[in-house]
Amino acid sequence: MSPKERISQSIRAAAAGGEPALIAYLTAGFPARTRFREHVRALAAAADVVEVGVPFTDPMADGVTIQRASLAALAQGVSLGWILGELEALGELRAPLILMSYLNPLLACGAPLAARARRAGVSGFIVPDLPLDESSELRTALNREGLALVQMVTPVTEPQRMRRLCEGSEGFVYAVTMTGTTGKSAAVPDAVLQYLDAVRACAPIPVCAGFGIRSREQVQRLRGHVDGVVIGSALVELLERAEDPQPWLRSLRGPAP
Repeated sequence: MSPKERISQSIRAAAAGGEPALIAYLTAGFPARTRFREHVRALAAAADVVEVGVPFTDPMADGVTIQRASLAALAQGVSLGWILGELEALGELRAPLILMSYLNPLLACGAPLAARARRAGVSGFIVPDLPLDESSELRTALNREGLALVQMVTPVTEPQRMRRLCEGSEGFVYAVTMTGTTGKSAAVPDAVLQYLDAVRACAPIPVCAGFGIRSREQVQRLRGHVDGVVIGSALVELLERAEDPQPWLRSLRGPAP
């Protein structure tokens, strides 16, 4: 099984139990780089996929929480090279790993990126500022190592474009639940559920919803409409408070009170 196939399998296996898979996000090195390995292990034990954010100075999709976390991590000297080294030292984890990075750090890494990522146990990448139409060079490099390049769709993506993005995505399709940036708590009105149903209808791989998901009630509202959910800013804030993420992540599964 290739790394990209491992992502899809992990999501499908979790969703087969009737609950959306959990994709747990953390900003690498935040709140303290000395606890990065500990945090990754904890998330991998409770979630189905772990998404590791590469800190960047000029994000286009991240809200205030992740912007603040990224700047704090950069101030501690966190870099893509450091992240890959730390992940390689961790060894194999129960949950597959995905790196969420803007394009500049990946370009700075150069040609060895895909091979280094594979050695570090990374199964795929999310690159919010890389359009599908300009992704062939990175996609080719990642494919040589069996790594996924996840595509994002939004509620304002036109139907024809959505089909292309779904067909071009690997691992899963990242369905953004709102326009704007991460972090804001999102309601899940019927219109969002209809949009998610439309994404699933044209996606040959799992569909996971992200942006603004913070509660068990939201996760339960999304049941049957997506295969997984991405938990980001709320989890970053929890780690910042030095709370154990595992009980909270597990509380997102199961019927809402």
